[in-house]
Amino acid sequence: MERIALAILLAAALFIAAPAIAMYHEVDKPAPAKAMDHEVKIAENSAYEKYLTDSKGMTLYWFKMDSMNKSACAGSCESNWPVFYRKKVAAGKSLSSDDFDAIKRSDGKMQTTFRGYPLYYFVKDKMMGDDKGHMLKDVWFKVDPDNFPMK
Repeated sequence: MERIALAILLAAALFIAAPAIAMYHEVDKPAPAKAMDHEVKIAENSAYEKYLTDSKGMTLYWFKMDSMNKSACAGSCESNWPVFYRKKVAAGKSLSSDDFDAIKRSDGKMQTTFRGYPLYYFVKDKMMGDDKGHMLKDVWFKVDPDNFPMK
């Protein structure tokens, strides 16, 4: 009888402890990658302007001095305009994955392109929806997917 009681007690203890043991082992596993961290999507502001953003809603820009598949932004320029790069871009709603590619810059870094033109962030944009770099010095612009490249 004591053996049966002991077996039941042991089974109950394992039943109660199993989730805690499983949870302990889950901690050792690496966190899964954010599935849509590589997504580029279209945002729209209150003036009904459409523009490209990354997955977090940060505005993406293009530089008027760039040429097809070639960045003209280097050195101190790159300090203010960090490159946008994702190894693989997931094109958001109303975008085509064929519009995205990557180039190898003269400094050896990779950079994502949209319809052949390199994409950038602006260092002063701090929050989703910021577009402080738009029309800066009349050479930096948000990327309007309906009118890009600009003529």
